[in-house]
This record gives sequence, structure tokens and C-alpha cells, in this order.
Amino acid sequence: MKYYLIAGEASGDLHASNLMKALSQADTTAKFRYWGGDLMQQAGGKLVKHYRDLAFMGFWEVVKNLRIIRQNLAFCETDITAYQPDVLILIDYSGFNLRIAKWAKTARFKVFYYISPQVWASRQNRVHKIKKYVDQMFVILPFEKDFYQQFDMEVDYVGHPLFDAISNYTKAATTSKITPALESKKPIIALLPGSRKQEINTILKIMLATVKEFTAYQFVIAVAPAIPLTFYRDIIQSAKLSENNISLIQNQTYALLHQAKAALVTSGTATLETALFEVPQVVCYKGNWLTYQIVKRIIKVPYISLVNLISNQPLVKELIQNDLTEANLKKELALILKPEKVMELKKAYRQIKEQLGNAGASQKAATLIVAYLRGHK
Repeated sequence: MKYYLIAGEASGDLHASNLMKALSQADTTAKFRYWGGDLMQQAGGKLVKHYRDLAFMGFWEVVKNLRIIRQNLAFCETDITAYQPDVLILIDYSGFNLRIAKWAKTARFKVFYYISPQVWASRQNRVHKIKKYVDQMFVILPFEKDFYQQFDMEVDYVGHPLFDAISNYTKAATTSKITPALESKKPIIALLPGSRKQEINTILKIMLATVKEFTAYQFVIAVAPAIPLTFYRDIIQSAKLSENNISLIQNQTYALLHQAKAALVTSGTATLETALFEVPQVVCYKGNWLTYQIVKRIIKVPYISLVNLISNQPLVKELIQNDLTEANLKKELALILKPEKVMELKKAYRQIKEQLGNAGASQKAATLIVAYLRGHK
């Protein structure tokens, strides 16, 4: 069968790539065409457009790039029509994908959605669009199934695919050491400043303010896919820091988390990845002022990190917008380095693992997708 997938950011690329591998096992005739990234490309098939050309973050940024977004939508519709897939699989990335879902349903393509948009967090009216335009939804968080049931929509809960990614890393890794080896032997504080240039530029500058105060540690920055090293080096230089106590690594975030004593993490999937590696963390977020004012008024949940949302309590500290200051970040980093706090967080992280279940989300989703397409479910 022919599959057309759309992922619009780094986490979607990761999860879609694992889904593609699982689909290839469940359907030996599987052929793929997709919007995504390097990991999906490694899984096979044809990459149509890279997510780095799609990543517009926030209300104002979307408004500024409306013409490009419209061009991308039109091109995507034309490309899907030419390919004639058996199913269109959308991965998160709601702003773009829900528009494509509406068009695809009208064009009589079967539409599946893997990894639900966070409709439970804001703009819950989008559920009605999902019910109308999506044939089947596959969710990854335990509370999402109950949420959709409130709207009389049956969805399949398959578990969180991060377990697959981390399990694959653990099996493949002969060592957890970062290569090439870091020069310093000091314990590591990981900096995960996000995957988009806009958020990295804002948040990394504040994260770097901790470097001079925590001299007993070395700081290692996880470079986002498709972002050049020069972009990070310019920020380091503008902060008037040398790279003596700061390292940059590419494509080794899991090796970094495996070794880190603590982490400063931009809100997103990385907060849960950090928790699954049992690393104490402070969650950071600061966006465009206008975007934040809009989001603040429509958000429906008390937390922004997946760690706190899943546990339904403030396990990790969230420094949001005006609270994300150099002074606050230094204070919270010092706190999570204390042995008693480390023990407390590790215990809480293990409880989250129990809530999420085991590895196998990609295989379960792929099995269900193929069963639906073959009419066996």
C-alpha cells in the first residue's frame, strides 16, 4: 500500500520514522512519500519537503509567513493528488495538518492521525474538525482517550513512541559516551534550548547565564537537527562566553541525557525525554510577547510540560515568559542539583514511566493502521 505522511518538526520526524519502520514490517508492500526530516529519509521512501522549511512558531510568525504557508498547502494538495495514496497519515503539527485533513476528506482520501494535536490544552473546538475530517485517531497519552470520549469520539491509545526511540537507542548503543569525547571531565549540565531558531535565540541566551556561576560543571548544548553550528556559536559569543566550558553536540541528545546530572529544557517533547532518562530538569519557555498574550488566554491546562501534565502535579519547575529570568534559572538549577531533590525527581519519573506503559507504540499503531486499511478492524 501507498502511505503519505506529514510531519512538521523534529519530534514528528522521529516518531514518524519509527512508524514507517513498523509499517514496513506490518505491510511488506509499503511505499512512502512524506514531508518530514532526516530520520524519515533514513527509513526509506521519498522526502518531498523538509520540516525546516515549515517551522513557523507563534501567532505573529504565522501571520508574517501566510503567503508561504498557503503555497505549501497548495503544493501539498497537488502532490497528494498526484501520488494517490491509500492513506494520508498526519503526525501532530495541527495548524497545517488540520487544513490538509479538511481538504483530503473532501477529496475522498482516507485520513489517519498519529499523535493528536493538543486540543485538550487549548481551542478544544478543534475536536469537532477532527471528528469531521479524520477517519481514525491514534493517541499517545493515557488521558487523551478519555478526553475524546467526552466528545463521543472513539480513538486508539497506542502508548508513547518515546519508549520506542529510547529503547532503540539503548539496544543500539555500545556506549553512552558522547563522540568525540568531551575534553572536560566535569559533570555535565545539558542545555536543550528547542528546535526552532526563534526559541533557541531567545531561550539559549538566558540558559547561558548559568555557565559562569556553576563552574564545577561543563555545559553541553544539544544542537537541533537542521540548525547550523554557527547559529549557536554566534549566541555564545554574544553572551561574551568562550567555548572552554561549553560544548556543542549533534545527533547525540540521548547520549547527552544518559550522562547529564541536570538539564535546562525548553518546553516540548524534550521534557518527557529528559524525564525518561531520569535527569533532574528545569523547564523553560519564553516566546514572542503577542503570541504569549494570545496563548495565555486560550490555554486550558495548568502546566506546559508533558511531565507535569501526565502526573497532573508540578513535579518539575516551569519558568514561563516573565518568570524565565537569569536569577530564577540559577536558583532552580542549584535546587535540582541537591541530592535530596535528585532522589525525589527520580522517584517521580519512575511513576510516570509506569503510567505510560512499555515500548511498542509504533508497532501497535502500524498494526492497527494496516488492519483498518485491509478492513480487518
